Amino acid sequence: MATVRKSRPREQRSDAARNREALVRAATAAVHRDGPRATMATIAADAGVGIGTLYRHFPTREDLLNSLTHRSFEQVLANVQAAESDGTTASDALRRFIEAAITQRNELVLPLHGGLPVRDPETLAVRDQVHRALQRIIERGRADGTISQDVTPHEVVVFGAMLAQPRQSAPKWDTTCRRLLATYVNGLRAC
Repeated sequence: MATVRKSRPREQRSDAARNREALVRAATAAVHRDGPRATMATIAADAGVGIGTLYRHFPTREDLLNSLTHRSFEQVLANVQAAESDGTTASDALRRFIEAAITQRNELVLPLHGGLPVRDPETLAVRDQVHRALQRIIERGRADGTISQDVTPHEVVVFGAMLAQPRQSAPKWDTTCRRLLATYVNGLRAC
């Protein structure tokens, strides 16, 4: 009887990895600029690759948009996990979480940032992990006294998304966003 060996996933060539990353950056910028209907030809041109290269990495527009959204939710999850584990007060953890989104505003493609609604089960699972981590932070805030107002993970996400809308770099706007964030976090304390 012949032994069947599972082949290891082949590591992507370095030029293919660079092309994929260039496509992701170009697609993110195109979605922020033109919305989810940005043309695949424009994305390929902006990435400096041929349309065939784009379709090799992302066979359909939906594959590309789902990939951008999933990648963004993974980043948001990493942000909330870092904020949750830093050992500071819960209100400071929420501030750090939203501040990360402000800093990464031009890298994220999420439903509240012009992306498509999430339907992919794997991405929905990541989104749910984000909400659970935010709920733990909120509960910790009620215990440590830094959050007394009734707030939900969804409301925190919506507020963060409003402040982190993709836009050109504008130092005064970033300062305004951080002031609004401080006002919001301070408003979560006891009245």
